[in-house]
Amino acid sequence: EDSISVPGFVSQYGTLHFLLFHSQTLELKLTEAAVQACHISDMGVQTEPAECLVDSLDPEQNAQVEYPGLREFLQRVSGMVIKELKQNAKSHAFDGFEVNWVEQNQTVSFLHSLHYPEAQERGLQVTYVCWNSTGSVIASAYGRLEDGDWSTEKAYVCTWNLDRRGLNSQRPDLVIDVPSSVLCLAFHPTQPSLIAGGLYSGEVLVWDTSRSPDPVLARTGMLDLSHREPVYQVRWLPGTKRGDTFRVLSASADGKILVWQVEANGRLGLHSGYALIAQQIPRSTTVGKGRGDTPVGVTALALSFWDSDVFLVGAEGGLVLKCSFSAHTPAILAGSDADVMLRAPAQFSFSTHSGPIHALDCSPFHRNLFLSAGTDGHAHLRSLLQGPPLLSLHVSDSYLFSVRWSPTRPLVFAVGTGQGLVQIFDLSRGTLTPTATIEQNSSGRPVYCMEFNPKQMELLAAGGADGTVKIWHLSSELTEQRPKETSHLEYLANEVPE
Repeated sequence: EDSISVPGFVSQYGTLHFLLFHSQTLELKLTEAAVQACHISDMGVQTEPAECLVDSLDPEQNAQVEYPGLREFLQRVSGMVIKELKQNAKSHAFDGFEVNWVEQNQTVSFLHSLHYPEAQERGLQVTYVCWNSTGSVIASAYGRLEDGDWSTEKAYVCTWNLDRRGLNSQRPDLVIDVPSSVLCLAFHPTQPSLIAGGLYSGEVLVWDTSRSPDPVLARTGMLDLSHREPVYQVRWLPGTKRGDTFRVLSASADGKILVWQVEANGRLGLHSGYALIAQQIPRSTTVGKGRGDTPVGVTALALSFWDSDVFLVGAEGGLVLKCSFSAHTPAILAGSDADVMLRAPAQFSFSTHSGPIHALDCSPFHRNLFLSAGTDGHAHLRSLLQGPPLLSLHVSDSYLFSVRWSPTRPLVFAVGTGQGLVQIFDLSRGTLTPTATIEQNSSGRPVYCMEFNPKQMELLAAGGADGTVKIWHLSSELTEQRPKETSHLEYLANEVPE
């Protein structure tokens, strides 16, 4: 048989192929190099050894100049100098004195000028200013104190929040339309949104600035004993008993001083009242001609910080009277048959000014001291215990419309004049000339009102006949109490007038 040869081969199908590669960087070469300055220097700073120092201070070895007689002089006076130094160390002349290394800025600087354009266009004047209890909001009353028909002319109450971002001096935060000239304002002592105001028409109102659109909270009605003459002063009175709410006190040119309470029906109800009658004024004062039952018009009023029963009244004839809320004597008021009996509050009469009283202010630092100012151009420092003034300052040849005691300096007070100036006096300087003079306006128009801020006590607001309210910043010289200032005030209070 024939055999057949079949060729054979090796299959590569499915066979894995492996390739081996080796990879490596080139040989790493290292090189060392040194960098160094060519020259090296060592230096040291140190005091000389103690023995060298002693030698260098030896006057015998190092003195270059010999002053004739110097050694003898020092030996002669050293005993006296040591004696004086010991005496000064025992002195108390500078007790409490602190050196102020901070550079003083100018005494008074201007911050803001606030005005309501519509009121200025109508020639209305700023008749009163007051701060709220937080010290952030200033309220201004607009009216007219010179010519024109006050009783029917529309007026305004405006407020600005000085802490508000983007303060617009020509756009008040709130404008309240009032039917008659507003002559006085008073913010509530604890509720920042409540304002009491007195009008030329004799009406008394309370506004709540948080109410919109009508902020009127309460107003007096046409009662038998309502004011019939301009209301020149309003104040908030705390209740006589614990838990009582505040009441509103108003004083008017009709001689009546009335106490009102806010009622639920939006009315101010008469709580109690007083009347100044010529016949019932203490005999130490001479009152102008008139019948015994003639009312004496009230133009200014102040409350004591120290005695809740005491208040002071200034009147048209220059009278300054100490009055009592607890008085029981009925007032002899002609034609009065009202349900509320008015009482005669006058207890003591001080020496008079030669014209109507425009301002009174009690000292927050001494229970017996107060200030009075009027149309005679004089400001008087007075004591409740003496008739004549302790001190009389001729501030201006024009009228004085406002006087305010500093809330931080016992011997500093400010006076607003009819010549457009605010005069600040500091009695600690031993001079009767103003420490600072503020020009409220360049036209010399009267400054009718001013008020220190109760919280930011370096701020003073003033308003006047030009229709603007200006905010002034007082330096530390006028706001920081000095050593022994209170004792100096006590000394003035104990002086006997000549």
